[in-house]
Amino acid sequence: MLAVAKQNEAAEPQNFNGICLYLDGIQDPGNLGTIIRTADWFGVKNIVCSAGCADLYAPKVVQATMGSLIRVNVWYDKEETWIGRQTGSIIAASIIGKTLCSLKKEDSCILMIGNESKGLRSEVIAMATDTVSIPKLGNAESLNAAVATGIILAHLAANETE
Repeated sequence: MLAVAKQNEAAEPQNFNGICLYLDGIQDPGNLGTIIRTADWFGVKNIVCSAGCADLYAPKVVQATMGSLIRVNVWYDKEETWIGRQTGSIIAASIIGKTLCSLKKEDSCILMIGNESKGLRSEVIAMATDTVSIPKLGNAESLNAAVATGIILAHLAANETE
């Protein structure tokens, strides 16, 4: 049996409510697909990808989304000007930043997630109104980008239900 679903045309997020993800240079197709699926789980409707992100329609991305691709608006900012035009709360995930536990609930915010090995570019992180880090208890050097996204979204969702 073959199932087919039509995806809506990607649109630039404007006047959005809730959390919007901004992905800066996510290159691994599995990470991109997993981030889209995780965003769908937490009700995130919009994802903006910088020009350096993996191709949305790469087979591994599509497979990793497990169908979430048709429910989340994923738009590529080819000119890389979108984040600079935004106002309000822009939270950068960083290895250096205030602890996730101190992050307060926001009705609407942009969460920026950086490249798997390099993190957010300095010019992107400079646009953030806040930086947040996930507390490190063990000896791992870093977290997978998709895992970090999930942890932060879970924290924001927990704040949502309080």
